[in-house]
Amino acid sequence: MPKHKLIILRHGEGEWNKQNRFCSWVDQKLNSDGLAEARNCGKQLKALNFEFDLVFTSILNRSIHTAWLILEELGQEWVPVESSWRLNERHYGALIGLNREKMALNHGEEQVRLWRRSYDITPPPIEESHPYFHEIYSDRRYRVCDVPLEQLPRSESLKDVLERLLPYWKERIAPEVLKGKTVLISAHGNSSRALLKHLEDLLLVLVMRAKYHLQVLHSLEPY
Repeated sequence: MPKHKLIILRHGEGEWNKQNRFCSWVDQKLNSDGLAEARNCGKQLKALNFEFDLVFTSILNRSIHTAWLILEELGQEWVPVESSWRLNERHYGALIGLNREKMALNHGEEQVRLWRRSYDITPPPIEESHPYFHEIYSDRRYRVCDVPLEQLPRSESLKDVLERLLPYWKERIAPEVLKGKTVLISAHGNSSRALLKHLEDLLLVLVMRAKYHLQVLHSLEPY
Protein backbone atom coordinates (compact mmCIF):
# COMPACT_ATOMS: atom_id res chain seq x y z
CA MET A 1 0.00 0.00 0.00
CA PRO A 2 1.47 3.42 -0.95
CA LYS A 3 2.38 5.85 1.82
CA HIS A 4 1.60 9.56 1.60
CA LYS A 5 3.08 12.32 3.75
CA LEU A 6 0.84 15.24 4.70
CA ILE A 7 1.57 17.53 7.64
CA ILE A 8 -1.27 19.80 8.81
CA LEU A 9 -0.50 22.38 11.47
CA ARG A 10 -2.00 25.44 13.10
CA HIS A 11 -0.08 28.72 13.03
CA GLY A 12 1.79 30.03 16.05
CA GLU A 13 0.22 32.28 18.66
CA GLY A 14 -0.87 35.84 17.88
CA GLU A 15 -1.70 38.62 20.34
CA TRP A 16 -5.45 38.12 19.93
CA ASN A 17 -5.03 34.40 20.60
CA LYS A 18 -3.35 35.34 23.86
CA GLN A 19 -6.16 37.79 24.67
CA ASN A 20 -8.77 35.08 23.95
CA ARG A 21 -10.40 37.13 21.18
CA PHE A 22 -12.04 35.91 17.99
CA CYS A 23 -9.36 36.66 15.39
CA SER A 24 -10.83 35.06 12.29
CA TRP A 25 -10.05 37.03 9.10
CA VAL A 26 -8.39 39.98 10.85
CA ASP A 27 -4.74 39.80 9.78
CA GLN A 28 -3.04 39.47 13.15
CA LYS A 29 0.70 38.77 13.16
CA LEU A 30 2.51 36.24 15.32
CA ASN A 31 3.63 37.48 18.74
CA SER A 32 7.00 36.57 20.28
CA ASP A 33 5.65 33.28 21.61
CA GLY A 34 4.15 32.47 18.23
CA LEU A 35 7.47 33.12 16.47
CA ALA A 36 9.19 30.77 18.93
CA GLU A 37 6.48 28.13 18.45
CA ALA A 38 6.92 28.19 14.68
CA ARG A 39 10.69 27.91 14.92
CA ASN A 40 10.42 25.08 17.43
CA CYS A 41 8.05 23.24 15.09
CA GLY A 42 10.62 23.63 12.33
CA LYS A 43 13.32 22.21 14.59
CA GLN A 44 11.16 19.19 15.43
CA LEU A 45 10.37 18.53 11.77
CA LYS A 46 14.07 18.80 10.99
CA ALA A 47 14.88 16.24 13.70
CA LEU A 48 12.41 13.92 11.97
CA ASN A 49 14.19 14.49 8.61
CA PHE A 50 11.21 15.98 6.82
CA GLU A 51 11.85 17.25 3.30
CA PHE A 52 8.88 19.12 1.85
CA ASP A 53 8.01 19.42 -1.82
CA LEU A 54 5.15 21.89 -1.49
CA VAL A 55 3.67 24.16 1.18
CA PHE A 56 0.12 25.49 1.28
CA THR A 57 -1.05 28.37 3.49
CA SER A 58 -4.03 30.65 3.92
CA ILE A 59 -3.68 34.29 2.84
CA LEU A 60 -3.39 35.45 6.46
CA ASN A 61 -0.01 36.60 7.74
CA ARG A 62 0.12 34.30 10.76
CA SER A 63 -0.30 31.24 8.55
CA ILE A 64 2.24 32.39 5.95
CA HIS A 65 4.82 33.56 8.50
CA THR A 66 4.60 30.25 10.38
CA ALA A 67 5.37 28.38 7.15
CA TRP A 68 8.30 30.69 6.36
CA LEU A 69 9.87 30.19 9.79
CA ILE A 70 9.49 26.42 9.55
CA LEU A 71 11.11 26.33 6.12
CA GLU A 72 13.92 28.56 7.40
CA GLU A 73 14.62 26.16 10.27
CA LEU A 74 14.61 23.27 7.80
CA GLY A 75 16.92 25.10 5.38
CA GLN A 76 14.23 24.62 2.74
CA GLU A 77 13.32 28.23 1.97
CA TRP A 78 13.30 27.40 -1.75
CA VAL A 79 10.30 25.05 -1.45
CA PRO A 80 7.29 26.51 -3.33
CA VAL A 81 4.61 28.10 -1.14
CA GLU A 82 1.06 28.57 -2.41
CA SER A 83 -1.58 30.59 -0.57
CA SER A 84 -5.36 30.51 -0.83
CA TRP A 85 -8.24 32.17 1.02
CA ARG A 86 -9.86 28.72 1.07
CA LEU A 87 -7.45 27.75 3.88
CA ASN A 88 -8.36 30.84 5.94
CA GLU A 89 -9.57 30.58 9.50
CA ARG A 90 -13.32 30.26 9.99
CA HIS A 91 -15.16 33.54 9.50
CA TYR A 92 -16.71 34.35 12.87
CA GLY A 93 -18.84 37.20 11.54
CA ALA A 94 -20.05 39.68 14.13
CA LEU A 95 -18.01 37.93 16.85
CA ILE A 96 -14.68 39.03 15.33
CA GLY A 97 -12.56 40.94 17.83
CA LEU A 98 -14.70 40.01 20.85
CA ASN A 99 -13.31 38.34 23.97
CA ARG A 100 -14.66 34.81 24.42
CA GLU A 101 -15.03 35.08 28.22
CA LYS A 102 -16.98 38.35 27.94
CA MET A 103 -19.12 36.77 25.23
CA ALA A 104 -19.97 33.94 27.63
CA LEU A 105 -21.06 36.47 30.26
CA ASN A 106 -23.27 38.32 27.76
CA HIS A 107 -24.71 35.39 25.82
CA GLY A 108 -24.15 32.38 28.07
CA GLU A 109 -21.47 29.71 27.89
CA GLU A 110 -23.73 27.30 25.99
CA GLN A 111 -24.44 29.79 23.18
CA VAL A 112 -20.75 30.63 22.80
CA ARG A 113 -19.91 26.92 22.83
CA LEU A 114 -22.43 26.34 20.03
CA TRP A 115 -21.00 29.18 17.97
CA ARG A 116 -17.48 27.84 18.45
CA ARG A 117 -17.80 24.04 18.48
CA SER A 118 -20.99 23.05 16.70
CA TYR A 119 -20.74 21.77 13.14
CA ASP A 120 -23.50 23.66 11.35
CA ILE A 121 -24.49 26.64 13.53
CA THR A 122 -23.37 29.97 12.07
CA PRO A 123 -22.61 33.07 14.19
CA PRO A 124 -24.34 36.38 13.32
CA PRO A 125 -22.92 37.81 10.06
CA ILE A 126 -20.54 40.75 10.02
CA GLU A 127 -22.16 44.05 9.01
CA GLU A 128 -20.60 47.12 7.40
CA SER A 129 -20.89 48.92 10.74
CA HIS A 130 -18.58 46.35 12.37
CA PRO A 131 -15.21 47.93 13.36
CA TYR A 132 -13.24 45.37 11.30
CA PHE A 133 -15.51 45.06 8.26
CA HIS A 134 -13.66 47.50 6.02
CA GLU A 135 -10.24 46.34 7.21
CA ILE A 136 -11.12 42.88 5.90
CA TYR A 137 -13.13 43.58 2.76
CA SER A 138 -11.09 46.56 1.55
CA ASP A 139 -7.92 44.45 1.59
CA ARG A 140 -6.51 43.83 -1.90
CA ARG A 141 -5.96 40.11 -1.21
CA TYR A 142 -9.74 39.59 -1.25
CA ARG A 143 -10.13 41.29 -4.63
CA VAL A 144 -7.93 38.68 -6.34
CA CYS A 145 -9.61 35.52 -4.98
CA ASP A 146 -11.15 32.88 -7.22
CA VAL A 147 -14.63 34.18 -6.32
CA PRO A 148 -16.00 37.75 -6.50
CA LEU A 149 -15.68 39.87 -3.37
CA GLU A 150 -19.46 39.91 -2.81
CA GLN A 151 -19.51 36.10 -2.73
CA LEU A 152 -16.99 35.82 0.09
CA PRO A 153 -18.51 34.73 3.40
CA ARG A 154 -19.76 37.15 6.06
CA SER A 155 -19.95 34.36 8.67
CA GLU A 156 -19.29 30.61 8.67
CA SER A 157 -20.05 27.41 10.51
CA LEU A 158 -17.48 24.62 10.48
CA LYS A 159 -19.60 22.98 7.77
CA ASP A 160 -19.23 26.15 5.65
CA VAL A 161 -15.46 26.08 6.16
CA LEU A 162 -15.30 22.51 4.89
CA GLU A 163 -17.45 23.33 1.87
CA ARG A 164 -15.24 26.24 0.75
CA LEU A 165 -12.07 24.30 1.53
CA LEU A 166 -12.91 21.04 -0.26
CA PRO A 167 -12.65 22.33 -3.87
CA TYR A 168 -9.11 23.54 -3.18
CA TRP A 169 -8.21 20.28 -1.43
CA LYS A 170 -9.57 18.14 -4.24
CA GLU A 171 -8.28 20.20 -7.15
CA ARG A 172 -4.95 21.43 -5.85
CA ILE A 173 -3.61 19.73 -2.70
CA ALA A 174 -4.82 16.11 -2.84
CA PRO A 175 -3.43 15.47 -6.35
CA GLU A 176 0.04 16.51 -5.16
CA VAL A 177 -0.20 14.23 -2.12
CA LEU A 178 -1.31 11.34 -4.32
CA LYS A 179 1.70 11.92 -6.58
CA GLY A 180 3.85 11.02 -3.58
CA LYS A 181 4.93 14.56 -2.72
CA THR A 182 5.51 15.51 0.91
CA VAL A 183 3.12 18.39 1.62
CA LEU A 184 2.89 20.87 4.49
CA ILE A 185 -0.33 22.78 5.19
CA SER A 186 0.13 25.74 7.52
CA ALA A 187 -3.42 26.76 8.35
CA HIS A 188 -5.68 27.58 11.28
CA GLY A 189 -7.57 25.80 14.03
CA ASN A 190 -10.88 25.51 12.22
CA SER A 191 -9.65 24.98 8.67
CA SER A 192 -7.43 22.20 10.04
CA ARG A 193 -10.36 20.70 11.97
CA ALA A 194 -12.55 20.78 8.87
CA LEU A 195 -9.94 19.08 6.69
CA LEU A 196 -9.17 16.46 9.35
CA LYS A 197 -12.88 15.69 9.65
CA HIS A 198 -13.01 15.10 5.89
CA LEU A 199 -9.93 12.86 5.97
CA GLU A 200 -11.20 10.90 8.97
CA ASP A 201 -14.54 10.37 7.22
CA LEU A 202 -12.69 9.09 4.15
CA LEU A 203 -10.64 6.75 6.30
CA LEU A 204 -13.79 5.43 7.96
CA VAL A 205 -15.33 4.74 4.54
CA LEU A 206 -12.18 2.90 3.44
CA VAL A 207 -12.16 0.81 6.62
CA MET A 208 -15.84 -0.07 6.21
CA ARG A 209 -15.26 -1.04 2.58
CA ALA A 210 -12.29 -3.19 3.57
CA LYS A 211 -14.37 -4.95 6.23
CA TYR A 212 -17.15 -5.52 3.71
CA HIS A 213 -14.77 -7.05 1.17
CA LEU A 214 -13.29 -9.30 3.84
CA GLN A 215 -16.77 -10.46 4.78
CA VAL A 216 -17.58 -11.19 1.12
CA LEU A 217 -14.34 -13.12 0.67
CA HIS A 218 -15.02 -15.07 3.85
CA SER A 219 -18.54 -15.98 2.64
CA LEU A 220 -17.06 -17.27 -0.63
CA GLU A 221 -14.59 -19.58 1.09
CA PRO A 222 -15.37 -23.28 0.51
CA TYR A 223 -16.42 -25.26 3.58
